[in-house]
Amino acid sequence: MSENEGEGAPEGLGAASDERRRGTASSGSTNAAREWDKASGASSRRRKSGRKRRRGSRRRRVPSDVRRYSFTLVALAVLLVICVIGFTPLRDKITLGLDIQGGVSVVMTASTTDGSAVTDADMEEAVSIVESRVNALGASEATVQRQGSDSILVQIPGATDSQAAIEAIGTTGVLEFVDVNQIADQDALLKIDSGQQNVELATGAYEPFMTGDDITSVSVSQQTGTSYYEVDLVLNSEGTEKFAEVSKELAPTNGRIAIVLDGTVVSAPAVQSEITGGRVAITGSYSLDEAKSLQTVLQSGSLPVTLEYSESRVVGPTLGQDSLTQGLVAVLAGLACVAVYLTFFYQGLGLMISLGLAVFGIVYLGVLALLSHYGLFALSLPGIAGVVLTIGTATDSSVLVLERFREELRMGRGVRAASVSGSKHGISTAIDAGVVTLISALGLFFLSVGQVKGFGLTLALGVFCSFLTLLCYTTPMLRLLGRSQIEKHPGFWGVRHDIEEGRAGKSLGSAPKGGEADA
Repeated sequence: MSENEGEGAPEGLGAASDERRRGTASSGSTNAAREWDKASGASSRRRKSGRKRRRGSRRRRVPSDVRRYSFTLVALAVLLVICVIGFTPLRDKITLGLDIQGGVSVVMTASTTDGSAVTDADMEEAVSIVESRVNALGASEATVQRQGSDSILVQIPGATDSQAAIEAIGTTGVLEFVDVNQIADQDALLKIDSGQQNVELATGAYEPFMTGDDITSVSVSQQTGTSYYEVDLVLNSEGTEKFAEVSKELAPTNGRIAIVLDGTVVSAPAVQSEITGGRVAITGSYSLDEAKSLQTVLQSGSLPVTLEYSESRVVGPTLGQDSLTQGLVAVLAGLACVAVYLTFFYQGLGLMISLGLAVFGIVYLGVLALLSHYGLFALSLPGIAGVVLTIGTATDSSVLVLERFREELRMGRGVRAASVSGSKHGISTAIDAGVVTLISALGLFFLSVGQVKGFGLTLALGVFCSFLTLLCYTTPMLRLLGRSQIEKHPGFWGVRHDIEEGRAGKSLGSAPKGGEADA
């Protein structure tokens, strides 16, 4: 082997080694490129996936106003469920007034014996005593109300005898015990000696030695051997001492002690012996009802004023139920007429307002049931008239909002913007009109008497409920529909002509003038 050949071998090996290194380097760069592409692709996919997620989250994010309107409607739905539970069954949950249920209504006027003006303290005490007497009669859902400065209205559902009610609740109830020997009215003495009962004594003709203030308890029992009843009294220690002292003086001569109620001698028993036990019986030809009536008067105490009835009225239950039926028919007929009118003139928006009337009715009945539960309300015929009137008031408020919404559309505003601005301005106008009605209703309630107060109360409650319906149903519902549904189907919602008119006016307003066009 030559030297050159020996030297060439390494050179050939070196070349082969260089080729392998270049091949290895080329293979490494290719692998690196592949890794880079993979990494770049993964990063690109991650960026695309991130953008998709962001776009999806933006699509899923609900606007704050939509959330607010939806929450308002959901809260209203919960309130409606509570109201429905509260007023069903309707007949049991809403108290019926006297003119519907039937019974006795009496208006009594107060006066003093000396002719002086009746004070507020006297009237408050008289109302309290009359109320206790009415409750003692066992009348359910009876009402006693002060009217004006000197009148008391008493309503007893289910009662049929107005005169008996007047005697039971209007008797002054001043009980006095008088020594007959001390009575200066000679005519009355002759009648008492002859055995007459209910003998009236002249004013100032006697001086009592004891009054009903010394009585601790009153009971009714049947007289021995007769069909009549007596009223038994139990005296306190002071009364027992007074009665024992007088009876001791009268016992030797069998003198009489007159039991005087409101200036009339109801009985005058002869004293056989000294009475020290503190028990006194008022006897006479009393039936059971009469004895219980007298018991009620004595238990409640004496009235500070004299009550004389100025008006009494008896309503039969049949007449009351007929009136209730007619009133309900009037309410349903009014609702039906209003719903037909709204649907005919406002189409889809009219249906929305008709549903709002249903919301108004449910809330209204719930409020009436709540007040009835606490004894603050009784539905009367004038009250039903107030209910019918409030249907128109509630409808009027919603129509004001709809008309302002349509006016905004005719001015060229978009549906969404018109639903917001139209409801905003419509609400302010509706509230202004409602406040005027509310002032009138409250004036009737606080300044009137009798059943007119019921009309004023139902009218005022209806105005408040219409405000609630307007704020919690009509406004959020209109704004939600104005975001998409009304614009998609303007013909169904009855605003196609308003939108076209607004667009036409907008295009005419933006057209260039003739001089500018020629130029």
